[in-house]
Amino acid sequence: MDRDRHSSHKRKYSDSPEENGNSRHKLSAIETGESSRSRSSASSGSSSSAPPTSSRDSSTMAAVPVPAAGGDRPRRGGVRGNRYIPEVVVTRAANAPSKQGTFGELVKLTTNYFRLTRNIDKTISQYYVEFEPPVEDVRQKFALIRAQGALLGPQIFDGVSLYLYNKLKRDELVIEAKDARSGVQSKLHIRLVGSADMSCEKGLMVLNLLQRNAMRSLGLLQLGRHFFDPLAKIAVPQYGLEIYPGYVTSVRQHEQDVMMCVEITHRVMRRDTCYQMMSTIQRQPGSFRDNFVRAVVGSIVISTYNQKTYRILDVDFGTTPASSFTKADGTSVTFMEYYQARYNVRIRDPRQPMLVTGSSARQKREGFTGLLLLVPELCRLTGLTKDMRDDFQLMRSIADHTRLRPDRRMEQLMAFNERLQNTPATREVFQFWKVELDRRILEVPGRILEQETVVFNGSTIPAGRKAEWGQAFRNNRMLESVELRRWAILVEGSASRCASDFLRCMMEVAHAMGFRISEPQYIAVRDRSNAAYTNSLTHAAMQDPQMVVIVVPNEDTQRYNAIKKLACLNYGIPTQVLKQRTITPRGGNIRSLMSVATKVAIQMNCKLGGIPWTVKNPLSNVMVLGFDVCTKGVDKSKTYGALVATMYSMGIKKPTYFSVVERRSKGETLSDAIAVNVVKALRTYQSAFGTDKQPQRIILYRAGVGDGQLADVVEHELRAIKQHLQKVSADTGHSFQLTVIVVNKRINTRLFRGRENPQPGTIVDDKITLPERTDFFLVSQSVMQGTASPTAYNVIHDESGLSIGQLQVYTYKQTHLYYNWFGTLAIPAVCQYAQKLAHLTANHILQQSDSKLDRLLYYL
Repeated sequence: MDRDRHSSHKRKYSDSPEENGNSRHKLSAIETGESSRSRSSASSGSSSSAPPTSSRDSSTMAAVPVPAAGGDRPRRGGVRGNRYIPEVVVTRAANAPSKQGTFGELVKLTTNYFRLTRNIDKTISQYYVEFEPPVEDVRQKFALIRAQGALLGPQIFDGVSLYLYNKLKRDELVIEAKDARSGVQSKLHIRLVGSADMSCEKGLMVLNLLQRNAMRSLGLLQLGRHFFDPLAKIAVPQYGLEIYPGYVTSVRQHEQDVMMCVEITHRVMRRDTCYQMMSTIQRQPGSFRDNFVRAVVGSIVISTYNQKTYRILDVDFGTTPASSFTKADGTSVTFMEYYQARYNVRIRDPRQPMLVTGSSARQKREGFTGLLLLVPELCRLTGLTKDMRDDFQLMRSIADHTRLRPDRRMEQLMAFNERLQNTPATREVFQFWKVELDRRILEVPGRILEQETVVFNGSTIPAGRKAEWGQAFRNNRMLESVELRRWAILVEGSASRCASDFLRCMMEVAHAMGFRISEPQYIAVRDRSNAAYTNSLTHAAMQDPQMVVIVVPNEDTQRYNAIKKLACLNYGIPTQVLKQRTITPRGGNIRSLMSVATKVAIQMNCKLGGIPWTVKNPLSNVMVLGFDVCTKGVDKSKTYGALVATMYSMGIKKPTYFSVVERRSKGETLSDAIAVNVVKALRTYQSAFGTDKQPQRIILYRAGVGDGQLADVVEHELRAIKQHLQKVSADTGHSFQLTVIVVNKRINTRLFRGRENPQPGTIVDDKITLPERTDFFLVSQSVMQGTASPTAYNVIHDESGLSIGQLQVYTYKQTHLYYNWFGTLAIPAVCQYAQKLAHLTANHILQQSDSKLDRLLYYL
């Protein structure tokens, strides 16, 4: 059960039943029901916590577009392709030094960007459009506006705002309009509300809307925020799945030019509907209602009548398609009548329960915050269930179609460009707006940093071109080991033999690595019940062990939760949970367990306080922090923020670790939590190295920040940290040099070297970076399958006194220090540790562990 998501084709060893961490060989940009930017925070899981409900309040309505509220609404940013655009957050001073580093070998790279040229002197007029009577269906709004093409000329419409290339003669006008297809008539009240030239942020927003219009002209299907090609769908009939290839595009001002980023993505669609799944569940044992709620709540569905996606929040067993609801115009109608009249869809089963979903972000902006009801019969399931994800053959079948090699990805990018250039409808859109898309994929300068040196006990080795050093443990001892003298192993009778064989194998490999392990105390677990395991763990804890190893027969989340809560909260004892299948030799050959035993031994040593390896650290008296959050756990109303510190002091070769977790209500600010925990880490630094010791530099890598959250991090979190550090400085007389770097690996940028992946240590800090930031891209991993995706780093505050090149090198060093993998990660190790800790807390133990574990990597 100890497993870590570094390779989809490797066995997993980390101590968590949920895959959580750096997806080293994950499916390439595959969408399983949520957007590619939000996969870590919007997984398509199931929930047993949401009870079935029998009634809804008056805010509930059919899942159809909602009319916009009249009048102007203040906006912070705008809408790009039906989504909110945050303001540009400037974190780079006008007189800042160069953001380009100088370390490393110069290389030429290509990327998934195309240069976009436009008439920067042209002024675009913005109008607000109100429909009378209100029009519910967004598609009808678009149809009514398109019907006025002769009057309006070249136009961009987002459902509320209308952007015109040519200004109208009057600032306000009313137009009688009729949709020829539906026969809907409406008055269009069009009012001038502003203007912008094509060089400002609003102009860039128009370019994004223009690009989305061009995508629609290609006949692509919009699902959520992205566009997919249903004609090119790939069938996986043995699993009842279809894979839709698609595109993620964005237009943005980069260093010198406006560019369009294009990413190839995929959407997994299931052929069955929610009604078919419900019928299957009805034939299964147990409570139908409870089972159906668990199966459907949290999943993403797509409606068959308007191709929109929704996240299911609950099931309403008290409402059926035969029930009535009140439309926006005040009339009452049943769901069956509504769908028949609006979409010409006949609902076959009038007694099925209704699915409950919330308002979309767009609807909330337009004033509707109620609940929506969906008909299971009209909803197709998307994404993959947990059982599907655990099916190796299924995931490999999907990966064969979605994990694109660099040469294939580049071919698809160029084909998409050609399609945009040569399709008459899209060419007409670009010509109307005097916009031109470069036909060539963008070339960018890059640098490859020198290989790092990995330090063991008494020896050093180069990390290698692939930045992996798994073979080194055959001939090198771990940097520091903690002798394991008092420990227990809990095992149920049927697993005793394989546990004994595995233990002998692990002790053999541990001895070669300098990790001394004494014979354990064997404690028999009487049966497979959760109570049997917790009783045996309590018995073991009474013997004051350094560690307890638990062998479990299978993956059972409730059992795992019980073990971890008892060990982490009640006793403060590190534990290692192993599945019986993991430690069973293949073909009866015990030597086949050597690789597994090596990784388990390293994990156990780390959980005791040992250090397997390090890299040369050019900075003394430094504290490196990682912070990440987990918002999807057992309690969906809580957010867990975890901070992990790696502390270095002059003259001490090994680092000291510290970790802490804070729980907040979802949506509540984490700024105070981060600042307070930074101070806690400083106190631990003094405790570890001496009361007169303080770190000179504090480097914080802040993960889990989307573009829309960057302003809050800069304005609130950073300010709170600085204020708390100033208080500490006033008390101690010691000043700190603070550096804060925002880390984002969920980006759409891709880098290529020739037609291959760039090697680890590749840096790009020009052309595709942003002028308002001190930012860079770093490829820190060797990617053998699929296409390398760099990680974006944004230095939002820096008092370190280091050059940007030195910060880049130091960041690359930090990717070498994660001890669940013999190689580099996509992010600094402290961020990965923080992610693991936040996930463990949110999903299993729900609160801060016993303080005895604060300095141990017990969450590996």
